[in-house]
Amino acid sequence: MIENKSSSCSVCERIAMTITSLKGVGEKTAKLFEKLNITTTDDLLTYYPRDYEYFSEPVTLDQAAEEVTAVCGSIRGNIATRHVRGLSITSFELVCVDGQILQLTYFNMPYLKNSLKRDTRYIARGYLQKKGGRFVMEQAKLYKPEEYGKMAGRMMPCYGTTKGLTNNAITKAVRQAIDVSRFPQDYLPETIRASEHLCRLEDAMRQMHFPDDKESLVWARERLVFDEFLLFILMLRRMRDHNQVMQNQYPMIEVAETGRLLGALPYRLTAAQQKVWAEIRSDLTSEHVMNRLIQGDVGSGKTILAFLSLLMCVANGYQGAMMAPTEVLATQHYEALLELQRQYKLPIHPVLLTGSTTAKERRHIYAQIESGEANVILGTHALIQDKVVYHDLALVITDEQHRFGVRQRESLAHKGKQVHVLVMSATPIPRTLAIILYGDLHISVLNELPADRLPVKNCVVNTSYRDTAYHFMEKEIAAGHQVYIICPMVEEGEQADLEDVVSYTARLKSILPATIQISALHGKMKPAEKNRIMEAFAARQIDILVSTTVIEVGINVPNATVMMVENAERFGLAQLHQLRGRVGRGNAQSYCIFMSKSPKPETMARLKILNESNDGFYIASQDLKLRGPGDLFGIRQSGALKFILGDIFQDAAILQKASEWTDRILAEDPALATDPYAALGAHLQNGIINEVDFKTI
Repeated sequence: MIENKSSSCSVCERIAMTITSLKGVGEKTAKLFEKLNITTTDDLLTYYPRDYEYFSEPVTLDQAAEEVTAVCGSIRGNIATRHVRGLSITSFELVCVDGQILQLTYFNMPYLKNSLKRDTRYIARGYLQKKGGRFVMEQAKLYKPEEYGKMAGRMMPCYGTTKGLTNNAITKAVRQAIDVSRFPQDYLPETIRASEHLCRLEDAMRQMHFPDDKESLVWARERLVFDEFLLFILMLRRMRDHNQVMQNQYPMIEVAETGRLLGALPYRLTAAQQKVWAEIRSDLTSEHVMNRLIQGDVGSGKTILAFLSLLMCVANGYQGAMMAPTEVLATQHYEALLELQRQYKLPIHPVLLTGSTTAKERRHIYAQIESGEANVILGTHALIQDKVVYHDLALVITDEQHRFGVRQRESLAHKGKQVHVLVMSATPIPRTLAIILYGDLHISVLNELPADRLPVKNCVVNTSYRDTAYHFMEKEIAAGHQVYIICPMVEEGEQADLEDVVSYTARLKSILPATIQISALHGKMKPAEKNRIMEAFAARQIDILVSTTVIEVGINVPNATVMMVENAERFGLAQLHQLRGRVGRGNAQSYCIFMSKSPKPETMARLKILNESNDGFYIASQDLKLRGPGDLFGIRQSGALKFILGDIFQDAAILQKASEWTDRILAEDPALATDPYAALGAHLQNGIINEVDFKTI
């Protein structure tokens, strides 16, 4: 267990060493670490494991359950490799110590035939399944008994990797960084640590990477999550206090143009949309600057409210800007607004500015923005570059705003004098948490969908349903529709029970007919490649898109009618609901299949909440009730507000405590200038809290 003792170090300025100061990390390896945004030992210390592997003692097959397990045996017979549509499939049998047979299968690993020896004892560790009366493992890891013995009974960290940099290499580097690092005095006052039973920062860092046991890991994580929430809320409260007194520098009046557009649209706004639109109009015509968040499910009608706000701004003689997190989404907004302008003769001149805009086009657009000729500017982070000079920017809208950092949002707002800010999120968050997390914003909620929207049909199944799901996908594709398949990992990794995009795509191509076009998409791809694939899917050139959660935000494909999520047990309900929002956007009936490998009844019961409702706010409230500290080994973050470690659902109680301490700290010492809060103030001031910490708030 971690000892909760006070620090004996004095306050000192930490000098982070470069990653190359570690043994075995040369220039070539340093470049690989740089791909993970790791250049110093401090970066390495805060590059926390994304999960942990517990290496259980090997068991016999009659003792084993259908889960990740380890069995011991010897290879019998031939190691055979066959080829199916460019995919090599290697298989052989392992005779276990109890005499039972385990069938082992590997995809695209033909070299195993030369590296493995028959009649040699191995320990196979992987996800065990029973198919047709036979025990099988796919892509199992094979260890020599003495090698496995060194890990048995231990929790081993699993880090996010990149090509050329293994989990083992990162683990060795982290061990060194911990050994050579000199930890300064803990900036969190002893009174807070004692009151909340939090361990020292140094102990938390060590145990987060290499926990002695599960209890130590939970305690270490609790300390780091508390810090993350506390520092964020402190910064947010300071922003709120500043924004509350800002006077409206861009007074607006009600305009006829918005009423004419609403009257001409082929549909009526829902009651929720009408209420929120009234709140926005009231903000824009009031004495104070607007700082408003619109929360609403996918399809609840946030975009038309954004366009109405831009129209009101332009009709009052000002410029408006709308920033999206991806080029594809920014382009879709631009094309939709351009179509409205053409169809209804709106007095707007929109331009699109993204990273792909050519230098020649960029210069022309810059000139239009500076002169005021372009009165609506849509784009990505390109909107906040220094070279962009606005003529009279009065309104800033950020779409899927949880993907932007506080500083990014502020950077765009500061392109004007004291501009109105409207932020939008499709991720429903219970109001009690939203008030804490969006403390600088007024909150509007769109809690109803248009009446003509068909609800998505859902099913929660185990892996035995997979072949049936594939046949169903073929039927939907034959009917002219498209499919998403979500995997939790990019590439095959240490975790044997998790599906990954790369090998899943290859396997799927060997199973389904060659006429079906299948492509992969994940976050490790270059932006241009990701955009190309998303655009091809939107253009119906791809039938099945196998992806990580990168598709959570970024493409609107009404033709996609099926979403299947592999390892659904690894995600929070709120994120699964967010993923489900990628289908059901057209006129055809849509379906969502949540596939779980976990045999636990409580896991299936949790997932079946998604069967009960398509209401994101109801699902978020249920997620809040069900998540707990014990889930940190399975369920991934909610998809909303991705702090480095904290999860607003799982850690709701810690979030509440951090909020209460923020109130107390600022009441006692608003400037954080005197003891016991001086070290905390210095930590906040010195830029320890950087954009990475809040990149999705």
